[in-house]
Amino acid sequence: MAVKDIVVKRFADICKERNIKYNELATVSGVTPSTVYSMMDESRRDVSITVIKKLCDGLEITLGEFFSAEDFDKLEQEIK
Repeated sequence: MAVKDIVVKRFADICKERNIKYNELATVSGVTPSTVYSMMDESRRDVSITVIKKLCDGLEITLGEFFSAEDFDKLEQEIK
């Protein structure tokens, strides 16, 4: 699984746990709904750390809390 996929999965899991729709996530984070939906789109491969930070701020979690998920620790090295 690629890092972008894990980022998307992490946000999806948090939203599900908190019963938050993607539109609500966008609103509380100060980004457009299209930004969130674009990030969640499988065909889009990049997501910026700035967007991740804004979404974390909206969820009232730190970047450290967001990236502390076990899936991030299991990522393979990108440089081969």
